Amino acid sequence: MNKTIALITLTAASAFGSAAHAGTVGCVSTTWRVVNNDKVCVQSFKDPDIDGVVCHVSYAQTGGISGALGFAENPSRFSLSCRQVGPIVGKKKIPKVEEKVFTHRMSFLFKGLNVSRLWDQVNNTLVYLVVSEKIIDGSPFNSVSTVPLMPWGTQQAVLETK
Repeated sequence: MNKTIALITLTAASAFGSAAHAGTVGCVSTTWRVVNNDKVCVQSFKDPDIDGVVCHVSYAQTGGISGALGFAENPSRFSLSCRQVGPIVGKKKIPKVEEKVFTHRMSFLFKGLNVSRLWDQVNNTLVYLVVSEKIIDGSPFNSVSTVPLMPWGTQQAVLETK
């Protein structure tokens, strides 16, 4: 019983904590329902370790009564777009392997949307990959966006890798 309560508490905390560094851009209704329409929502977030990169992720949000109460399982349909919006400057050494940079809960307990950053050293490009994860069986749903390291005005990109 205590493990179940701990799991629910941890999941609820991650659901509220993960959105803290994201900004809601807006939502568009897609299906009318008596209570709370189905929507496609867009959030923006900055890479926490690299200045000059902003990503936008869109995702489906189930409406209805279960959606209004936060118990609906949202479908694994999303898109990702990341762009350079200023000089690219790493705040720390960036690992050459994948690193999670953003998480958003897609259902109360079992599904999350996770964005990871990968470093394509050969092409001097940051690669952002969004994947839907489900605790029970995983999911192949994904979308990718790239940000080539380019100068911004007269400033060169500054990025160190581990």
